[in-house]
Amino acid sequence: MAKKGFVRQLRSRRVSPEPHLKEHASEIQQYGTVLHMVPLDLEEPARLEMTEQLNQLLADTMTLRDLYKKAHWQIAGPTFYQLHLLFDKHFDEQVELVDTIAERIQILGGVSIAMAHDVARTTGIERPPRGREEPSAQISRLLDAHHIIISETRRMARLASRLGDDGTNDLLVSDVLRTNEMHVWFISAHLVDVPLAATRSSRIAA
Repeated sequence: MAKKGFVRQLRSRRVSPEPHLKEHASEIQQYGTVLHMVPLDLEEPARLEMTEQLNQLLADTMTLRDLYKKAHWQIAGPTFYQLHLLFDKHFDEQVELVDTIAERIQILGGVSIAMAHDVARTTGIERPPRGREEPSAQISRLLDAHHIIISETRRMARLASRLGDDGTNDLLVSDVLRTNEMHVWFISAHLVDVPLAATRSSRIAA
């Protein structure tokens, strides 16, 4: 009987090609929770802990991503061309990490942080000024952000290993950690004060 009533209800709906605008509904899953029945052979408390940790990493990675774009737009000076391109390359690679981390949270049954105002309240990375900074200050700010992410990534990888979350551990070490270590190597080299060529007198003095 209930089935017949449901069928009549479906038939009574007016079919229209017009889009349904201004639709509102309650959340189907709250932030900070994980789905109960996810067949990953990983206990719910472990998934809950890792999604919380990953969301912190996600917020920090999204902030670092945006720092790179800010630096890409605002860089100035003799190294403009090299850094302009390098910052944009690192931005693209951080974009990939953002997507990878967010998808891992969803895979574990969680809800990934997404909006800028939520990220700003969550990240542990210092907010930069709206104005333009010198290249050395831009790079130092990026290195500080990388240090925060690398430190928490190492800690989270050890935690994931203890909890038996091998997928997250692999993501953290193979993707997040190695990418950030590579970025540190590339941009920190721009803070080394060396001449383009050594003069004869400097070689003798050495």
